[in-house]
Amino acid sequence: MRLELVESLSLPSAPDRANEDSWVASERVAAVFDGATGLGETLMPGRSDAQWIAQFGARRLRAHAEEGDGDLRAWLRAAAADAEKSFVALRKRPPVENYEIAYASAVMSTASDNELRVLWFGDCAALLRTPAGFVLLGDTLDKRESERARVNRLARPGGRGPAAPGVRDEFLPALRAARNAVNHGSDWLFGPDGNCADHAKEARVAITPDTQVLLASDGFLALASDYARYTPEGLFDAALARGLTPLGEELRATEASDPDGIAYPRFKRSDDATALLLRVSP
Repeated sequence: MRLELVESLSLPSAPDRANEDSWVASERVAAVFDGATGLGETLMPGRSDAQWIAQFGARRLRAHAEEGDGDLRAWLRAAAADAEKSFVALRKRPPVENYEIAYASAVMSTASDNELRVLWFGDCAALLRTPAGFVLLGDTLDKRESERARVNRLARPGGRGPAAPGVRDEFLPALRAARNAVNHGSDWLFGPDGNCADHAKEARVAITPDTQVLLASDGFLALASDYARYTPEGLFDAALARGLTPLGEELRATEASDPDGIAYPRFKRSDDATALLLRVSP
């Protein structure tokens, strides 16, 4: 079996900001990478380190898949090893703390022998419906609930909303402390370290031809996880029925109605939002 791209959507958080999401879709592999927002000095060439790691990861994953050797995890391991080499060669200086390293959430899939194989890091996710019912693969809902709890804990009662301009700087020490723990325990992301591939979570799902799959970053999934506009299954159904562009418009309209993050607690007014709608073909 092979993957066929039906539709894609990738929106930057704002028109004047770098899109720190990236995606790839081919017959052999499809993936979404969501670069973790930088918390310090930029170390890599380009507009942001988060954009660099997301684009590099997607590009090298596809390259290794097209070479035809190995499987999904082997391609991921090779892409991460490539990122490690590039990070060491091109960075302005070695990082002093872990929060300075470029990381990304990601979700990726392949289809073969009536099975969809999915690997993921962080809060990207895969949604699909099989003969056995709707399936959500990923940790988006749990991680977003944890994020909301952290926002509520750090935000000052009666103060400006946590997404208001400049407020996020107040949270930098806490955000950096959390990022320093990444890839040192149970919380793993894609990064410039070949070993990270061994820690990607995995699922294998039985599928049939014409199964449709939605891969998405947390910015797009916020329609379900943060803003309660849909259940995860309802969001999947809406993507099939209406397409991705109207959902992107609805997402941005919802965020614009609460720019400071008061009704929907969050650290950023808007996030990059990426979604791929795929069909499994014989």
